[in-house]
Amino acid sequence: MESSSNRFKALLQGTIAMMPLSLAVVPWGFLAGSFAIDSGLTPLEGQAMSAILFAGAAQLVAMGMIKSGATLLTMVITIFFITSRHFLYGLSMRSHISALPFRWRLLLGFLLTDELFALCGHHDPKKFDRWYALGAGFSFYLIWNIATLIGIVVGSQIPDLQQYGLEFAVAATFIAIVVPNIKSLPIFLAALSALLASVVFAALKVDMGLVLASLIGMSVGYLSEERLKR
Repeated sequence: MESSSNRFKALLQGTIAMMPLSLAVVPWGFLAGSFAIDSGLTPLEGQAMSAILFAGAAQLVAMGMIKSGATLLTMVITIFFITSRHFLYGLSMRSHISALPFRWRLLLGFLLTDELFALCGHHDPKKFDRWYALGAGFSFYLIWNIATLIGIVVGSQIPDLQQYGLEFAVAATFIAIVVPNIKSLPIFLAALSALLASVVFAALKVDMGLVLASLIGMSVGYLSEERLKR
């Protein structure tokens, strides 16, 4: 039986461990809140996007599609593909949380972001601490929603807040996630090839360039790892 002091300690440790990524995503939250207002959403609707959808890239894409007048079906399909990687996260984390009660699986599933997976995905399933994961995930969720609220308030006063380069927070966050996990040659080659391919595809204005770059990176990583095994 877990004591209250151990639960609080784990919650605090998770919160502290997530803090660098939480702070890195703050400008991204500002951008999401500002963009919601710029897209014609009400402050309540903009805040609900962060509170319910809770997916930075999907939120920005959805709000851009709302602004352009896209249909609901188009938005649902687009967001489904953007967030489909979370199915892989869930499969990878299955051994960590499958033994937990349904309410815990539902809660941690909702809080499972790129950042939480980067922090907890490599943990030994037998030593996985649900309270640590809850502290990390909930603190990130809370900071994201506070940042969105600030973005909504500021965006109501300063239009086109996105022109100030806040979108760099997206790149900065993923750099902070990827770099610490480059611990072997195959991972390094996968990251490098995906980076180079994404730059080339962007320069050539290739549709779905980011997806293609991801496939190239995964293929290079897999082939190089198989090569090393031999």
